[in-house]
Amino acid sequence: MSDLLEPDADAGSTEAPASAASPASRVRELLHAAVEAVGGVERPGQVAMAEAVAEAAEQQEHLLVQAGTGTGKSLAYLVPALARNEKVVVATATLALQRQLVERDLPRTVQALHPLLRRKPLFAMLKGRSNYLCLHRVHEGAPQDEGEGLFDPAEALGGPTSKLGQDIVRLRDWADETETGDRDDLSPGVSDKAWAQLSVSSRECLGATKCPYGGDCFAEAARERAKLADVVVTNHALLAIDSLEGAPVLPEHELLIVDEAHELVSRVTGIATSELTVTAVNRAVKRAAKLANEKAVDALQAAAENFHGLMELADAGRVEELPENIAYAVESIRSACREVITSLGEVRDKSLSDEDAVRKQAMASLETIHDTADRLLEGSVYDVIWIERNERLVAAPASIRVAPLSVSGLLREKLYNDRSVVLTSATLKLGGDFNGVAASVGLAPTGRDDVGEELAGETPKWRGLDVGSPFDYPKQGILYVARHLPPPGRDPERPEMLAELTELIQAAGGRTLGLFSSMRAAQTAAEALRDKVPGPILLQGEDTLGELIKNFAADAETCLFGTLSLWQGVDVPGSACQLVVMDRIPFPRPDDPLMSARQRAVEDHGGNGFMAVAATHAALLMAQGAGRLVRSSHDRGVVAVLDSRLATARYGGFFRASMPDFWYTTDRNQVRRSLAAINASAPPVTRR
Repeated sequence: MSDLLEPDADAGSTEAPASAASPASRVRELLHAAVEAVGGVERPGQVAMAEAVAEAAEQQEHLLVQAGTGTGKSLAYLVPALARNEKVVVATATLALQRQLVERDLPRTVQALHPLLRRKPLFAMLKGRSNYLCLHRVHEGAPQDEGEGLFDPAEALGGPTSKLGQDIVRLRDWADETETGDRDDLSPGVSDKAWAQLSVSSRECLGATKCPYGGDCFAEAARERAKLADVVVTNHALLAIDSLEGAPVLPEHELLIVDEAHELVSRVTGIATSELTVTAVNRAVKRAAKLANEKAVDALQAAAENFHGLMELADAGRVEELPENIAYAVESIRSACREVITSLGEVRDKSLSDEDAVRKQAMASLETIHDTADRLLEGSVYDVIWIERNERLVAAPASIRVAPLSVSGLLREKLYNDRSVVLTSATLKLGGDFNGVAASVGLAPTGRDDVGEELAGETPKWRGLDVGSPFDYPKQGILYVARHLPPPGRDPERPEMLAELTELIQAAGGRTLGLFSSMRAAQTAAEALRDKVPGPILLQGEDTLGELIKNFAADAETCLFGTLSLWQGVDVPGSACQLVVMDRIPFPRPDDPLMSARQRAVEDHGGNGFMAVAATHAALLMAQGAGRLVRSSHDRGVVAVLDSRLATARYGGFFRASMPDFWYTTDRNQVRRSLAAINASAPPVTRR
């Protein structure tokens, strides 16, 4: 797949169209042409959104747009963006939407608008460097610490027999065929471990001018295409790196559109989070061993061993201040890293093959560890530090993590300068307004940020717009709350809840997407119900997510149970999904270090930490989860919440106001009759 549309003879022309129509009518005309080209149906909400995006770009303002499922929001922002004849970046959270934009929406839209615009805009996709094959790794091999044991000597004559070795060979062969080197263009894919052998991070990269393969580099080619393009499609992670790390990777642009904007804060938080692990320090020691001063490397090894011993005994949880012994160990690591980094700049063993690549990788590891240790020792009041232990590997040493208390200040400072920003999603209004989400992304209307701290100076101006949904939610869906159930505790084995769930699935004839607040709860429910319901129950983790969703969508009697990624990642229109069940309100765990720290910060500033943090987090998930039910104008069904607090607690109204406007009931008999009637009249499942 080529991710840059070739220009035609009049590409780049800035001649104004002959039409002298008003901007609003011009946008409507262009949108109409684009919708026809993709075989869609124009929606009032889509038109309103397109006009609002055009106005925001014209007035250099910022806009939050809630556009419900089925609105056609991609065209609603692409059309006014293409009409402006200026540089636009579109950032999405998911690979699926990125590919939809580049492979379907943009080609058709550009083709449809070409006669009206009298130019043919260019578009390209751009991702982080590690998403592209590194030709230096392909031809010269991975550095020794990663490549050791990759091929068994016994395999040399017959070729590799291990899955990892076979994947490496396939990637090397693919490197000669692919035009993009983009991991997502490889089908079938390979494991993360295999891909890591033949890709590099930006810190590990030799640089196009120094690398012998720089002229053919896939990542550099993608950047060059992005420089030429009118519209660049990227992801939230790369947007965060571009905005926060002071190393521009995106081309300069006048308009930024953030789709799936409800995901932005978590993605930016992930990029801004650092971790110090025993494994990472040991890897750095190994990479530097043959390159740096032996005394300096030995000091780092000793510091790593001391850190390992302490982390084996460390208790998990948030730490307001690093314990003295751990702080000493982290300081020893930082100091030793600094010495090894200095040594790497002085010592060169010319007998080493491919020394520059090995040295670059060692420096990348050491600099990352040094910077993380430095941040931990600084102990900023704007950071949260905690010790984390892998629940699956209890015997393994713990690690230390550090994350920003809030990213709203970072976003406010970095995201909204010198460009218009449009943030859009199906779920931006929580509790009936935009204020909570706006504060979290740095657009605070009240003079305070999302943790309650007063803001100095002017904040970016913005407005919110809810263009609704084309679906008739009160007629298409029911929101049922099991008010009679006892409030859930910590134990996932809730007999009353499991009995209720069994009866609901039986009434629905299967057709159930079960959204659980933990993997343990999903597993418990699957084990308890597999002999009690008519069809099979698929469980997240038992196969790839794509295969599970495919099998769920293909059989009416099948149910699919899972946790977080299912709350937001399932799109199954039609009769295969007519019951969406949430086992409980998905509040963050009370011992979640970052969430609890954010909640306390709000309370310290006089706010309601529970509503601002825990309830907002849970409401966003519930809104997304409820959105799995109605995916087309023909869909019918029930969203069942098996947590009585949604009906009885004071905050219940906040959650219900955040969800689609379904017909609401707590009548268990009524909902069973409705499910049975919906099941009886359901059309056959359509295989996709």
